[in-house]
Amino acid sequence: MKTFRIIGRNFRDAFKGVFRNFSLSLASISCITITLIVVAVSIILSYNVDNFTNLVEKDVTIVSFLDNDLSDEKIDEIKDQISVINNVDKYEFISKTDITKDMMESSDVFESIMKNWSDEENPIQNTFQVKVKNIEDIDNVAKEIKQIDGVTLVKYGEGMVEQLISVFDIVHKVCVISVIALVLVTAFLISNTIKITINSRQREISIMRLIGASNLNIRIPFIIEGLILGALGAIIPIIGTIYGYNALYHNFNGQLFSPFIKLIQPTPFVYTISLILLGIGILVGMFGSWRAVRKHLKI
Repeated sequence: MKTFRIIGRNFRDAFKGVFRNFSLSLASISCITITLIVVAVSIILSYNVDNFTNLVEKDVTIVSFLDNDLSDEKIDEIKDQISVINNVDKYEFISKTDITKDMMESSDVFESIMKNWSDEENPIQNTFQVKVKNIEDIDNVAKEIKQIDGVTLVKYGEGMVEQLISVFDIVHKVCVISVIALVLVTAFLISNTIKITINSRQREISIMRLIGASNLNIRIPFIIEGLILGALGAIIPIIGTIYGYNALYHNFNGQLFSPFIKLIQPTPFVYTISLILLGIGILVGMFGSWRAVRKHLKI
């Protein structure tokens, strides 16, 4: 019971400190709020960029076109050669008959042109569609497949895929660096704000010393004060994240610019981000307070 009373008293003193120095507390809360809004945008962007990258890696396929004069035995031989190439994840043979059928089902124009084709007249080529394990090594895989006898052409969107992955990687790194920098800057600003608060309460601290309060008992309310400031500063960013991302997702039908770039579904994504923001706010507030107490409180 004594422990609970001590904890309750520390929280009470911390709340009193927040409201007693309301202008300074408001400055700290505003600083945390602004920072966490930017952090939320950076985290959401970073997670979605990772999602875009994963989708690209899953969807990119090397299409290998085969000579139409190949026998079934030769096609099986090509299949065996593809299977032993390093970095090949999976592969599938698609006959020109299946390709023609899919094209006819996708368009009335194709159907009217292709429906009277015989197997001999059909100019479409059989293909192997190959997916790789590591997208960064896709060019080497494509070159190895192209060297196989009986493969006439290899395509996978070369050039564009590498550039897209490179851009996503740069954006992801910028987001991570931005989040770290913003968190450190906010901790420093809160530390300075708490320092001013501490300096304005030297008389109160002196009285606490005189009545025998330990160093820990003097420090704890300030650290809890930082916790409260961090939690209060996270409220607006959390609300903005939940409602803002839901609105963005539904207004754009879960994609940006094209079906190729899909957004992460809001649930449970926004709640995970909200917990991260709350955690960052609390930790930054507590760290800023601890830093100010350690460096500027002479006890």
